[in-house]
Amino acid sequence: MILLRSLRFSWLALCCGSIALGFSQGTPKTSKSPPKQPSVAEAKAFVDAAEARLLTLSMDASRANWVQATYITEDTEILSAQANERAIAAGVDFAKRSKRFDGLKLPADLARKLKLLKLSLTLAAPSDPKESEELTRLVASMEGTYGKGKYCPEGQEKCLTLEDLTRLLANSRDAKQLLDAWVGWHRIAPPMRKGFKRYVELANKGARELGFADTGAMWRSKYDMPPDAFAKELDRLWNQVRPFYLSLHAYVRNRLREKYNDLVPATGPIPAHLLGNMWAQSWENIYPLVAPQKADPGFDLTEILKSRNTDYRQMVRYGEQFFLSLGFDPLPTTFWERSLFVKPRDREVVCHASAWDVDNVDDLRIKMCIDITAEDFNTIHHELGHNFFQRAYNRQPMLFRDSANDGFHEAVGDTIALSLTPEYLVKLGLLNKAPDASKDIGLLLRTALEKIAFLPFGLLIDQWRWRVFSGETPPEKYNETWWQLRQKYQGVAASVPRSENDFDPAAKYHVAANVPYARYFLAHILQFQFHRSLAQSAGCQGPLNRCSIYESKEAGQRLKDMLSLGLSKPWPEALEVITGQRQMDATAILDYFAPLQKWLDEQNKGKPVGW
Repeated sequence: MILLRSLRFSWLALCCGSIALGFSQGTPKTSKSPPKQPSVAEAKAFVDAAEARLLTLSMDASRANWVQATYITEDTEILSAQANERAIAAGVDFAKRSKRFDGLKLPADLARKLKLLKLSLTLAAPSDPKESEELTRLVASMEGTYGKGKYCPEGQEKCLTLEDLTRLLANSRDAKQLLDAWVGWHRIAPPMRKGFKRYVELANKGARELGFADTGAMWRSKYDMPPDAFAKELDRLWNQVRPFYLSLHAYVRNRLREKYNDLVPATGPIPAHLLGNMWAQSWENIYPLVAPQKADPGFDLTEILKSRNTDYRQMVRYGEQFFLSLGFDPLPTTFWERSLFVKPRDREVVCHASAWDVDNVDDLRIKMCIDITAEDFNTIHHELGHNFFQRAYNRQPMLFRDSANDGFHEAVGDTIALSLTPEYLVKLGLLNKAPDASKDIGLLLRTALEKIAFLPFGLLIDQWRWRVFSGETPPEKYNETWWQLRQKYQGVAASVPRSENDFDPAAKYHVAANVPYARYFLAHILQFQFHRSLAQSAGCQGPLNRCSIYESKEAGQRLKDMLSLGLSKPWPEALEVITGQRQMDATAILDYFAPLQKWLDEQNKGKPVGW
C-alpha cells in the first residue's frame, strides 16, 4: 500500500536543474564588499512565496497523476511527467535558494519551514547544468531498466515479468524452479552498476552543495536529530526486537529444512529463494509450509463477506464507519464521487491501492480495484488511515501538511489494520462470536511472517546505501557488502555464489529508483507502539493482539491530536501526544506477539537459534 498525497516535492525521487520561479537571483556583483545580511521579513516573504508556488504545482501534478493512473495512455503519461518535472524543479530551486538564510536568527516555525525546504529532497542535483541533466538521466535510466526488466528462460518463448516471477515465488514449492526465477530476475541488475557509481558521485556533489556530508547524511538529517544519532537509533530499535526475530527465523528454518532437506542448513542462514518473496523481505507466502497444526482461526472473512453479497461501496463504508466510531467526521461527498473503487471495463488503470489528497485540503480519494476479500477489507481500512491523516493536518501551512516523519503516515494506516480483530468483526455483525484465544497462534504467526520478517530487510537497504554514499563501501565491494548485511541482519544467504560481476542491490526497485527506505522500518516499529498506546486509552484489558480501538472516543481523540500536528513539530513531540513517550519503542512488538513468542520458544527447544 502506498500514500499519494497531493504531489508534494518532498517524496519525489528525481530532480532537475535549478529553475527561477518568480524570484530574481540578481546580477553578480564585482564589488568585494560582503553581501548584505538578509532580514527576517525577507525570509518570511521567501517562504510564503515558496508555499504558494508549491501548493499550486502540487495540485497541478496531483491532478495530472490521478488522470494518468486512472486513464493510462501515452498522452496522460506525458502530461503527468511534465507536471511532475515542474514540481520537482521548483522543490530543488527553493531548497538551494533557502541557503541564503542560513545562520539567520528566525522564529521557530519559520526556521523549521526553511529547514524542511532543504530536507524535502531525496536527490539534490549539482548546480552545474550538465551534471544536473546527467544525474536526472541516470536515475531515469536505472528506473527504466528496472521497470522493463524481464527474465527469458532458455528454450521458452515467453519472457517472465517481475509480476510473473513474484507469483511463482509465492506459490511454487519446486526448489529448482524457485532458484531459476531468483537467479533470472537478478540478471537485470548488472547493467545498472556503472550508472549507479556515477549517480553516487553526482548525488553526493549536489548534497554537499546544500551543506551535507553526502546524500546518506542528507536523508538521515530529516529526522530531527543528527544523522549519526539517527543511524544509532535504528540499531537500538532493531536490537530490541532482534531476539524475537531470531526465534521466528529458527522456527522457519527448521520447518523449511523438513521440506527442502539439505538445501536449508541446520544452523546457517536460509537461502533467499526459499522464503516466498524475491527479496526475502516478507515470508507470509510460505505460511502453508510452516503453519502450526490446528491453525484454522474458525472463520473465513472472505467467505463471510461474499455470503452477505457485500459490494465494493459497502466495503469502503465499513472502513469509514471505523473512523466515525472514533469521532472523526464523515468523508466528503466528493470522496464517493471521485474515488476509483473498481477496475473499469473500458480502459487500463493502475490497480495498486493508494490514498490521495489532490488539493491538500479536502479532495480525498482512494484508488484501488476492490475485490470482496479479507485482504482488501484490511487494505481499505489502511488506505483510509492515510486519508483521515491528510485531512487532519489540512489547516497547517503547506510545508507542514505531512506526517511528523515519513514513518508516521504508513504506521497510522497499519495501526488501524491492527484493530481489525475478531471482536471488531463481531461488533460489525460479520461474526456471531469471536473464536477462543487458543486459535490465535496461526493468526499471529502469519502476521509475524509479514511484519517481523520485514524488519531487518527494512533496516539494511539504507544501511547499505549510507555506506556507499559515505565511501565506506567502494564500488569494488558493492555486492560483497550487500550480502554481508543480508546475512548479518536477516540471516539470509545468496541462493548461488555471487561476485562483483553481479549487482544484486539494484534488483530491488527502491535502490534502482533512488527511493529512501528507512521509513518502512520505522512504520513497522511505530504501528505497534501506536496500537499499544491507543488500546490502553480504549481501556482494553485483554491480550494486545485482541485489542481493537473501534468505538473508543478516547483513543480517537488522542489519535486526532497527533494527526492534526502534521509536520509542524519535531516527531518526538508528535509521538508524545499519541503515546506519552518521546522515544520510539519496539517493546510493543514483544507485547503484541507475546503468545507467539512463548509458542516459538517451545517449538525451538533443543534446536539451534541464530546463524
